[in-house]
Amino acid sequence: MSNSNSIVGLSGTLLLHVKLNKDTKSLEQDLGNLSLKDLQSQLTTDQTKQTFWINIYNAYFQILATQNQTQGKHIFKIKSVNIAHTQFSLDDIEHGILRKYRWKKSLGYIQNPFVSALIKALAVQTIDFRIHFALNCGAKSCPPIAFYTLDKLDEQLDNAMYSFLSSETSIHRNTNTVQTSKLLFWFQGDFGGLKGVRRMLNKVLQIENNTYTLKYNAYSWEPHLENFV
Repeated sequence: MSNSNSIVGLSGTLLLHVKLNKDTKSLEQDLGNLSLKDLQSQLTTDQTKQTFWINIYNAYFQILATQNQTQGKHIFKIKSVNIAHTQFSLDDIEHGILRKYRWKKSLGYIQNPFVSALIKALAVQTIDFRIHFALNCGAKSCPPIAFYTLDKLDEQLDNAMYSFLSSETSIHRNTNTVQTSKLLFWFQGDFGGLKGVRRMLNKVLQIENNTYTLKYNAYSWEPHLENFV
């Protein structure tokens, strides 16, 4: 692997094989046989890290849920994602690397004091809240799965944000209420707090009134696998 995009491209190829129900074992082995030196030397920017790890997360959730028949909350905690001779969990990828080691249950406000040195080294420098519209956890209320590429990442994350929020948000002008996805509550710190949530909703949905009451939809954990765009 000689160029800076090769590892990123491998993540997209894995996700494509998952979508097409093709065998992924050789690609999983290639990812497992990478060196940590290669991983860190090729994933040097937040954009390369986001592209690689979003694709890896979405691919491995499908692999664990369908091929390995892993169910329930356990799927997020088991260290079954073998990258560079290191076993990661889905939680390691989402909350450790992509969310810059935020404690999972802190609404995005508190860093995990027990995070490993490796996760710190692999993590993004700045949290991009749009990742929450890109990660798919196999539930009905999750955003759909898309293929992320380095050259179009910013545009793709914007598209994911606009599409998800438009479909998940209702504006009730008679009661001055805006009802949206529970994801915005669970990770409100990533969005810049409630002010940041409102600012994003106002921009995406072109809401001119800022005095509305914000409410959140019940999150459906009903299984919805293979929900590709």
